[in-house]
Amino acid sequence: MKSYAISLGIGLMVGVIYALLKFKSPAPPVIALVGLFGMLAGEQLVPLVTQLIWKPVPAASDSSTTSPPASSDKAP
Repeated sequence: MKSYAISLGIGLMVGVIYALLKFKSPAPPVIALVGLFGMLAGEQLVPLVTQLIWKPVPAASDSSTTSPPASSDKAP
């Protein structure tokens, strides 16, 4: 997460420098970046949804093989 914050900060600094120098940024248009974000989100969404839909069912315990619990009552 720290690397993402550093990357964003450096990108903002470069953007400010470009604006001060009135230099056209070589970055793609915002609409392309939004589309790229959608692609990345969809890539992460598919495994998440499939894991939620096909969640493994826990094995049911077989009560016929287990012994009854020991009694805690002691005879006087």
